[in-house]
Amino acid sequence: MSSNTADAHRVDPAGGCPHALNAGLRARGAVAEVVLPGGVPGAVVLGHEALKEFLAHPEVAKDARHCPALHDGTVPKDWPLRVFANAQGMHTADGADHRRLRALVGAAFTARQVERLRPRVEELAGELLDGLARAAAESPDGVTDLRTRYALPLPMGVICELLGVDAEHRGRLHELSNTVIVATDTTPAEAMAAVRELVELMGTIAATRRRHPGEDLTSALIAAREGDGDRLSEGELIGTMRLMLVAGHETTLNLISNAVRALCTHRDQLALVLDGRATWTDVVDETLRWDGPVSWFPFRYPTRDLAVGGTVIPRGTPVLAGYTAAGRDDTFHGPDADRFDITRPTAARHLSFGHGAHYCVGAPLARLEATVALERLFTRFPDLDLAMPETALPRQRSFIGNSVETLPVRLTAAAPGPDPAAD
Repeated sequence: MSSNTADAHRVDPAGGCPHALNAGLRARGAVAEVVLPGGVPGAVVLGHEALKEFLAHPEVAKDARHCPALHDGTVPKDWPLRVFANAQGMHTADGADHRRLRALVGAAFTARQVERLRPRVEELAGELLDGLARAAAESPDGVTDLRTRYALPLPMGVICELLGVDAEHRGRLHELSNTVIVATDTTPAEAMAAVRELVELMGTIAATRRRHPGEDLTSALIAAREGDGDRLSEGELIGTMRLMLVAGHETTLNLISNAVRALCTHRDQLALVLDGRATWTDVVDETLRWDGPVSWFPFRYPTRDLAVGGTVIPRGTPVLAGYTAAGRDDTFHGPDADRFDITRPTAARHLSFGHGAHYCVGAPLARLEATVALERLFTRFPDLDLAMPETALPRQRSFIGNSVETLPVRLTAAAPGPDPAAD
């Protein structure tokens, strides 16, 4: 990478559909130099093999102390993307600290523990589908928003129950997490205010659990001690809770939304799974590869000048993981990587859950929620379809999250229009 950013791609805070941009940048190399909002130089890793190498490289860190620009006055104090660097928790920790923090939550997300949640996930999906049907029946045109009535409350309900978050806080938590983590077109003042309120609300939830501990993950984190008797620091507690909440619903919300969009616009693929010739797990894996819920995720920092995919990334550069770009890398997934194909042999080798030590601890839960959500939805409403052209759906205003803002659907096939021949 050069020190001159004149030719670097300037990241649009408003985001939008990432795939055409990814293809153009990837054609020039596996790593691209970028200018982040606020004029901060950075890089994004776009190729599958390059990203896999980078994510697991021992000389790539998550701790922002490895990024001098964040500490020497180069980057403004109110830079909105500082929220990713300043957070405390396992997602910004390295080495022994990362292993300690991950161990505290990992036991709750093993495949065995997650499978125990299946009856509750199925029960919640059924309740939400009843509500979806009622909303469609009460709508004059039979249209309802699948995203807000199903794709959001399912994972939000599950993660909040796991964390012991009372129902009264859930709506505001989603609004704040979306502002802080997903939306990248907010002003510095808006972002900082949302961060403060989110931290305060997490503190309120933690205080409630301290007074009234229960069989939930927050209570367990509060009580957690290492062998030397040290508790989590308050910063680590709030940071871990925030990570669990945000990652536990925002990404699965996008995954379910993107899978529904893909199946509605590829009815041949939906037929495969409804006929039993493919599985809902196949649908989830191909969605994660073809249109993953996270596009470019911040940040990792090389601890030395590092050659990745034929490009040297200077030490301390804030680097984005280009998950949606790697998912359509035709050098790995084949010349038809732009095609949605749930029988694709390489689909399960996507990187959308990460790779290496920071592989998503909640991956088993996300898979369970998405497979149950999709199976229950299309089994009950096999004719479900989008209520507007897919290309007209409003995109998330983000270069981090990758989905749509709303997902209006009809649960049954639209009634045919009048027959012109009848006149």
